[in-house]
Amino acid sequence: MPKVSRDIPISELTLRRYEKPYKLEKRELVKKVCLSCGLLQPGDSRDIVVDVLYVLLAAKRNTDELSSEKIRDLVIDLRKTHELPMSGIASSNIRRQIKRLRDIFLVEKIKNNYRITEFDQMSTIFNEKIEQYLLQSVVDRVKDYYRKIDEVF
Repeated sequence: MPKVSRDIPISELTLRRYEKPYKLEKRELVKKVCLSCGLLQPGDSRDIVVDVLYVLLAAKRNTDELSSEKIRDLVIDLRKTHELPMSGIASSNIRRQIKRLRDIFLVEKIKNNYRITEFDQMSTIFNEKIEQYLLQSVVDRVKDYYRKIDEVF
């Protein structure tokens, strides 16, 4: 049987526009960021990535680097505080969510610990890493396909 090729993207980026962030609690604000950049799907009940990002943002204030196990412990505490279900807190899932945050350059790994990239401001990370680098490379490749269509048709 012949092999069927799968169209697997090299990278992908989802951006969503929501209303301006007026009077949101911290966790809700982090959730909107996750929704806005495609880390979380609208209506998705599996929102552990919100808590992972939240604890890393909180650690940034003290320039703390956290191990994946420490992140997990802090996520459990946070979910208890907000009376959220304890689903998605397995160590393997926490590491998977950290990897997703690393893939869009919000988080970096230093030895065996994680931190918000260079402890920088999120707006700076978005501008330098996502908007100028990741988004631009995706847009450039899409343009390549449009140009090729112009040539072929």
